Amino acid sequence: MEHWRPAEIERASMEIIDRELTARGVRLPADTAPVVKRVIHATADFDYGENLQFTPDAVARGVNALLAGTSVVTDTNMALSGVSAPGLQKLGGGKYCYMADPEVAEMAKARGVTRAVISVERAAAERPGCIYAVGNAPTALFELIRQMEQGFRPALIVGVPVGFVNVVEAKEALWEACLSQEIPAIVAMGRKGGSAVAAAILNALIYRAAGMLEPESRGW
Repeated sequence: MEHWRPAEIERASMEIIDRELTARGVRLPADTAPVVKRVIHATADFDYGENLQFTPDAVARGVNALLAGTSVVTDTNMALSGVSAPGLQKLGGGKYCYMADPEVAEMAKARGVTRAVISVERAAAERPGCIYAVGNAPTALFELIRQMEQGFRPALIVGVPVGFVNVVEAKEALWEACLSQEIPAIVAMGRKGGSAVAAAILNALIYRAAGMLEPESRGW
């Protein structure tokens, strides 16, 4: 059996993705293509070639925010673990998730809301210009909308929760809110998404900002 180095596997995978997108008649804009292909690479799901939506200049604004050292907040520790720490360190940013914080759990229980809601509240208060990525909790998207109505202005929202209950509605509401308030957003419309998708989107932006597009630059 032939042994491939990780860099060779990634490069070959991206070539396969390019061919299959072409065969499906999907032509991606130059600015969003690296993000979409990174998600397909992480999921092997070509539906993301059509269901990932980007507000105007979302990729450029996300990259510029990262170049300025903006930190990333996620709604799950799984997404957090998947985000490139070396890339963020190179850019001067950090990554955070409040979901496992005991104080968050206590406040959520006392108020009868989800930990995702309290986590968004904390991010709005402590990191008001962050990039916020949601891969699991639709309640986080509704809370993001509420916080935006009160003045929260994240640098970018990645809204890709997965599931069946309130997921589609939350994404559609977030999309409309971000468009109306001119807040950059990348949203996976429909039911699909997840922590791996959120991490893949963030990494696509981080790699571009940090000059790490080539897998060898990441130590592969």
